[in-house]
Amino acid sequence: MIPTTPWSIRAWPPILWQAGRESQLRFHHLSTRVTLPGEGSCRTAGQTIWGGRAEDGEAGVAWDWVQISSDIVAMADPMAVVTNLRLIGQEGEVLTALESARYLNEIVHALPWQTEVQRALHTAHA
Repeated sequence: MIPTTPWSIRAWPPILWQAGRESQLRFHHLSTRVTLPGEGSCRTAGQTIWGGRAEDGEAGVAWDWVQISSDIVAMADPMAVVTNLRLIGQEGEVLTALESARYLNEIVHALPWQTEVQRALHTAHA
C-alpha cells in the first residue's frame, strides 16, 4: 500500500522497534512529491515516503524536504519525521518523540533519499 500523504503513515499499525538495534529493516522508496514555488514561497519543497517490511508488519517513514540549491536538498525539519515505528529504549520503555528523533534521523541519513528527490525534481522541471 502506497500512502498518498506522509501523514497517512500514522494510520498504519504501530511497529515496536528497539532503538539502536542493528536494523534488518530495509526501506525502499515509495513516493516523492514536489511542490514548486508559488505565491508566498520562494523554494521548491516536497515530501518523500519510504517503506519496508518489519517482522511485525509494514513500517514507514516520511519527511518534508526543501531544495537549497540546484544540487542540494535537505530535510525541512529533522525533528518532524513521520513514522509508524514506536521506538523502545534499553529498559523497554517507549521513547518520546524527542528521544526517538536521533534514531529516526539515523534511518533517514542511511537512505539514498536525496537521489530520489533529485529524480523527482528533474521530472517536475522537465
